[in-house]
Amino acid sequence: MLRLIEDIGFAAVRFVAELGRIAWFSIDVARAVVTPPPRIGAFIAELFNIGVLSLLIICVSGGAVGMVLGLQGYNTLVRFGAEESLGAVVGLSLIRELGPVLTALLTTGRAGSATTAEIGTMVATEQLDGLRMLAIDPIHLVVAPKTLAMIVAMPLLSALFVVCGLAGGYFVGVALMGVDAGNYMSSLQSAVDFRDDVLGSVLKAFVFGILIGLISTFRGYTCHPSSAGVSAATTSTVVVGSVSVLLFDYMITALWGV
Repeated sequence: MLRLIEDIGFAAVRFVAELGRIAWFSIDVARAVVTPPPRIGAFIAELFNIGVLSLLIICVSGGAVGMVLGLQGYNTLVRFGAEESLGAVVGLSLIRELGPVLTALLTTGRAGSATTAEIGTMVATEQLDGLRMLAIDPIHLVVAPKTLAMIVAMPLLSALFVVCGLAGGYFVGVALMGVDAGNYMSSLQSAVDFRDDVLGSVLKAFVFGILIGLISTFRGYTCHPSSAGVSAATTSTVVVGSVSVLLFDYMITALWGV
């Protein structure tokens, strides 16, 4: 029993110490973002890697989720004779919850893990040490552009996911199930509020972008300089990033009702 208590205590201390390291790392990244000269070329390159190269998976996933929502929503609403509300069900589900959350999980798996692996490989091959020897701050040159690109890309990818999802739901509801197109669009328009729903969705995506950007770069920057260390850091990014997104999603919803 005493051994168990000691293990729990050590785990708690390590967790708090890890939070402190992430906090200091976040401060360093924020300082690097506002420190001249701006790394515009690196930022655009990272925005392409994170945003443009994720377009296909975001569009396909968004369309598939919208089609499932349209089918499940229709099968449920038709029991109560309320299939005209299908547009509202699909729209609110995608905009308020599924759009930002699923986009964040997909981005963590694709771009977040790739970011960790890239920085971790630079650590293992001592490229970051080489930058320090040249008096170049690795956080300013490597980490800050990747983090900033993740923060900018997330709301855009989330919006694209929602648009593709709405198109998928419209296709299933109207084209396949025979719901009146006017009723579908009318219920969608009347149910969605720009301030509470759309801006709330953007807020969630923005917060998730900060989380994924910091977690993925921190794991790569602090990984053990070996192939096993890079592999462990990449796995940790996916696990910790995904759990953090779900926890923060609950907190944002509970605090602001978004």
